[in-house]
This record gives sequence, C-alpha cells and structure tokens, in this order.
Amino acid sequence: MKKDASYHILRVAIGITFVWIGILIFQSPEAWGGFVEPWVQNLLPLPLKDIMLATAAVDVLIGLLLLVDVFVWISGTAGALHLAVVLITSGITAVTVRDIGLLGGLVALALVSWQTRAK
Repeated sequence: MKKDASYHILRVAIGITFVWIGILIFQSPEAWGGFVEPWVQNLLPLPLKDIMLATAAVDVLIGLLLLVDVFVWISGTAGALHLAVVLITSGITAVTVRDIGLLGGLVALALVSWQTRAK
C-alpha cells in the first residue's frame, strides 16, 4: 500500500494535535485532571498531577514521532490505545467525542504504516 498525500496530511495533523495537547497539559495539569472521572482518580497509584504530567509527556512523544514520520505504526498504535483509555476514564461527552475521530485516524495511520513496513 502506497503512502499518499492523505497519509501525510493525517499524520501531520494528528501529530500537531498531540504535541499541542501535551503542551497544554504541561501548562495546567490540574485543569486537565478535571476531565478524569472520580472513580478513576481513586485507582491511581500516583497523584493526579503526576499522572497528567506523564500523560503530557506521552502525548508530546507520540506527536513528535508522527511529525517526523518515524515509528508511525508504533506511535499510531500507542496513540489509539491512549485515546481508548482517555475515552474510558473521562467518559464520552460533548468534549471528548472528537477523540473518536482521532482514534479512527490513528488506527488508519498505524495500519497503513504497518502494511508498508511489512513489504
């Protein structure tokens, strides 16, 4: 399968989104922690702020890998798993429903990257 322009547009757009969100979380981890459901907060092994800072770092890493077109199948898979966890831990609301589209885009990127890598 050939990587065409749509692959690169999707990869760059999602990469920018992940880097941007990571930076926003770094700037205000407590505010972003407000999206986490209370039942999840009770299960966390670390303070919520620390979890949010780790989340920010993961978001930035995924975004950067997508932007530089390196290990896209890994970053796409990790990003999709991350968004699945976000949907589970924050619930599906008017704010998080957009994550479903990002999730689909990441799955598509991971599959295309895996298929072209395997050839």
